[in-house]
Amino acid sequence: MVNKTTWLLPQLQQPDMKWQVYWFMVKRFLKYVEIMTKITSTFTFLLTIAFLLYRKETINWKLTLLFFAGMFMFDLTTTAINNYIDTKDNHQTLQFKRRTALIIIYVMFAVSTALGLYLAYLTDIVVLIAGALCFLCGVFYTYGPVPISRTPLGELLSGLFYGMLIPFILVYINTPAGTYLSLNVNFETINLNLCVWPLISFFLLSIIPFCVTANIMLANNICDLEKDIAVRRHTLPYYIGRKALYLFAGLYYLTYMAVVAMVVLKILHPVCLLSLLSIIPVQKNINTFFARQEKDTTFLCAIKNFIIIMAANILMIFISVLLTL
Repeated sequence: MVNKTTWLLPQLQQPDMKWQVYWFMVKRFLKYVEIMTKITSTFTFLLTIAFLLYRKETINWKLTLLFFAGMFMFDLTTTAINNYIDTKDNHQTLQFKRRTALIIIYVMFAVSTALGLYLAYLTDIVVLIAGALCFLCGVFYTYGPVPISRTPLGELLSGLFYGMLIPFILVYINTPAGTYLSLNVNFETINLNLCVWPLISFFLLSIIPFCVTANIMLANNICDLEKDIAVRRHTLPYYIGRKALYLFAGLYYLTYMAVVAMVVLKILHPVCLLSLLSIIPVQKNINTFFARQEKDTTFLCAIKNFIIIMAANILMIFISVLLTL
């Protein structure tokens, strides 16, 4: 005779097994989109929010959260595209079957596109154009006959995408019309008006995420230089050689110069000068990377420096908000 309790046991355990399967699939998905690398867009978002709060701007949370959702989803999409193409070129294994992986890319791209178009519908043509540039840069970064990542423009465009376009859209949708620029388009004329001082303020702020983001790409390309040459991938370090290390250090120093300039010009509160103390661990990481450039070990120096510099500035600007309440 079959023991009823034993016979029912698999059914009782089935819900737990389903959750285990779901969690396993989620972990595979998070690995596929490299969720840990999303600090670049998230930290830039937080830095811009802190700046808007310090400047006493009224944040439109509906537009802001809509933008964040679209931005984050598209960031996941570009990483998935990158992994899909790289694993094909390098004959590596994906987390999913290639057909499934491609469907995931299509779904995420469709969702991010829909969110972006809806945001543009709620705002204006400037957001549409800036968003379109983000999409073009993200897609052709690893896709196309000559992907951007295989050219000397990789560092520049990754810095522009994460360091300037993302903050620009965020400040644009949270400030009164015409604060930074105004664009009027009709069948006869195109009128573009630029507000110089607000744009200078924004440019100085964007130097910080631009430099630290570009340096992640630069450090990656320095470490992969020999492998890249073998597959005819000619990135910036291929053309400038040893100077790439000095550029790596110089971009970090430029972020500190930007902070000083913003305090002197009264764009930021003097307390933000405390973020300069972060140069101590940052310089230590620079020295470590100068000594040895290895993907498995010293590449993390660029990630650490990104977190240190961005976190220090975000914290100081949020403290400035509290001090000026």
